Amino acid sequence: MDKPLDGLLVIDFSQFLSGPSATLRLADLGARVIKVERPDGGDLGRQLYISNLQLDGDSTLFHSINRNKESFSADLKKEEGRRQVRELLRHADVMVQNFRPGVVERLGLDYDSVRQLNPRVVYGEVTGYGQKGPWRDKPGQDLLVQSLSGLAWLNGDADQPPVPFGLAVVDLFAGAHLVQGILAALVRRSLRGIGGKVEVSLLESILDAQFEVLTTYLNNGNQLPQRSPVNNAHAFLGAPYGIYATANGFLALAMGPVGRLGQLLDSAELLSYGDKDIFERREEIKQILGGILRRQTSEHWLAVLEPADVWCSEVLDWNQLFAHEGFKTLEMVQRVSRGDGVELETTRCPIRLDGNILNSGKGAPRLGADTEQIRKEFSLT
Repeated sequence: MDKPLDGLLVIDFSQFLSGPSATLRLADLGARVIKVERPDGGDLGRQLYISNLQLDGDSTLFHSINRNKESFSADLKKEEGRRQVRELLRHADVMVQNFRPGVVERLGLDYDSVRQLNPRVVYGEVTGYGQKGPWRDKPGQDLLVQSLSGLAWLNGDADQPPVPFGLAVVDLFAGAHLVQGILAALVRRSLRGIGGKVEVSLLESILDAQFEVLTTYLNNGNQLPQRSPVNNAHAFLGAPYGIYATANGFLALAMGPVGRLGQLLDSAELLSYGDKDIFERREEIKQILGGILRRQTSEHWLAVLEPADVWCSEVLDWNQLFAHEGFKTLEMVQRVSRGDGVELETTRCPIRLDGNILNSGKGAPRLGADTEQIRKEFSLT
């Protein structure tokens, strides 16, 4: 099928997660992505392991986030390498980089320099904390930014220390924001014929992701969130919001009238609470709920609550999820290959276009695998 970004060329200098996740999405949408890597090891993400699992010399993380791309090897410390990438950039629609501040200027790949080569280029840049301020040169690493942003104080129960997310959530939000900005700049270019520079930082992205709770903080006298000591799931929401143990697993309860729960669970105690109590007496209500829900299985409570339109769900692990028909219907898993029998199962692009799933069977490239072909195609000397 034709994809909306077919014919666009992206030159990608980024490493690790945020930049590569953005160029992955552009590739999923049809763009040709050429990943520029140093000859001695390439993208550091090739050796960034989230487990001890590797495939064909590269981490599974690298495989999953760099599928459907090409690899061009160039030593940017040497003039020959810089000359080749400058010539390549003359053909580019988009360039993406996440070098630490100051590095890109030394390489001559800053926006002003690239714009002189190619005035129509859309230039995407990811930093940790922006280009100014006391944190400018601090490592832009996901856990560090989660910690600085206040995000970790939203997770876990009140008696626990700050709890980080179990995902590189900062990198992924920054990558998504970068894609949004690049696509907007490409639309502007199609209308007005001009390129532009798109900047995102990890810190700004995760602050934006907290817009709901930060807006509350800014407008309620700067009161800090109070995590519930009982089954906390959202520091600002009242009872029954949380995850509760049952006789054989766990059950998630979202927003809903406590009185209605009292009727369905046959609890006189819950029936005694009014609407205002869900905040003021949040912990009491959740303690009572927890005691009731432990008495029966998750299946029992779902059979009681779901027909009454109470927002609830069983809590699945991945084995349970993958076995469920609700997951199978989505067709979220695809198989990709880099050739020579090297295959990997991974998730697909979550976007559908005109009812079509955006699958791609092309796996992540070996380091420098496309260098000679790209040199010939673009007459790089």
